[in-house]
Amino acid sequence: GCQHTVAGMNRIAFGATVAALGLAAVVALPATITTTDNTASAQEGDEFVPVRPGQIEDPGSPGRLASGWSTDFDISAVPFDEIFSGGPGKDGIPAINDPRFEPIDAARSWVSGQGPVIAFEIDGDARAYPLAVLTWHEIVNDTVGDEPVIVTFCPLCNTGLVFERTIDGALHDFGVSGNLRFSDMVMYDRQTETWWQQATGIGIVGDLTGTKLEFVPSQIISLDQFAEAYPEGQVLSRDTGFSREYGRNPYVGYDTVDQQPFLFDGVTDGRLAPKERVVTLGEQDSETPISIPHSQLRAVGVVNLEFEGAPLTVFWQPGVTSALDGANISESEDIGGTGVFSAVVDGESLTFTSTVGGEPVITDEQTGSTWDITGRAIDGPLAGTSLEAANHGDHFWFAWAAFVPQTSIWTTDGVISPSEEA
Repeated sequence: GCQHTVAGMNRIAFGATVAALGLAAVVALPATITTTDNTASAQEGDEFVPVRPGQIEDPGSPGRLASGWSTDFDISAVPFDEIFSGGPGKDGIPAINDPRFEPIDAARSWVSGQGPVIAFEIDGDARAYPLAVLTWHEIVNDTVGDEPVIVTFCPLCNTGLVFERTIDGALHDFGVSGNLRFSDMVMYDRQTETWWQQATGIGIVGDLTGTKLEFVPSQIISLDQFAEAYPEGQVLSRDTGFSREYGRNPYVGYDTVDQQPFLFDGVTDGRLAPKERVVTLGEQDSETPISIPHSQLRAVGVVNLEFEGAPLTVFWQPGVTSALDGANISESEDIGGTGVFSAVVDGESLTFTSTVGGEPVITDEQTGSTWDITGRAIDGPLAGTSLEAANHGDHFWFAWAAFVPQTSIWTTDGVISPSEEA
């Protein structure tokens, strides 16, 4: 139970810490998932013909990475030298496969009001997954509102994402491979042992290479914020079947903004500090992805923008602690929570503003209604209305920039293009 400070550790020391503790050292967009025929010949004479989308001709040898796997390593979309062992091996960080839930009041006995949770709702079924648990397990295989999903959190990238887990009509469940690429968790599905990039939801090695999991919109907010929006919501229990120090942060100081990430072998994009938190819109193949730094978002509370032809609004409010700062998550820095939503209500595009300082209040200019961080109108003419949640990410900058280098950056002084320095 000793505490480990990540800041200043070299890779070897941190890797040893991780391996010894069996921690989540592994460390990103989205209605049925489609795959393509996998029977095409990989060779026609000397000409390489990919059998899967994105497959590359010579990924190199997986070497020791292949030990203990039934994955088809002849099919890969990435060079194997981009993939590293994070310390714990296959399932060394155990996914939760039979999640149990409890009412909000019961969860308050071990999750603080400002404690961060991944929150989302499907067909009236609202769930919250405390990062106090996900930091140690990284994946929850679940079914919410009759929709099979995986809830994922990569501590090394600060990336919490939810995906559907039905692929071509077949149910898949996922585990933690123990490997990293660009410091981001590599997941695997137990049906085909395809390897998947958590930050993008795309298969990168094996039978389902090139398949993209469909995203389920979610957000990282506090337990109090979740309770206000969904008083009957359910919270993932710490009764997981595993013995872990839920609530303790095994990555003390890891979110130091200018610190280099663990086992990151890519090029860091100097437009922002490596661990600046960013709200992200778009995917790897988007033409105009955009990032909104938390530091900029905090200054205004709300950002209204058009993305791929659709008016969106991005909210920020305080009251959410970091899962990667202090030794105890409940006592860590308040980094705030975010939400991204369609700005359209009943066919009309709304413009949102926020007061700044104290406890910010978000209102829309058209009706003067007041809105919460989950996109619900809580007062005014539109009270009871909910904005439609939009797909987005909430990452450390280095991870998003590694996978989506063509991203622009929104600032209060204008947009910084991919070719510019901040």
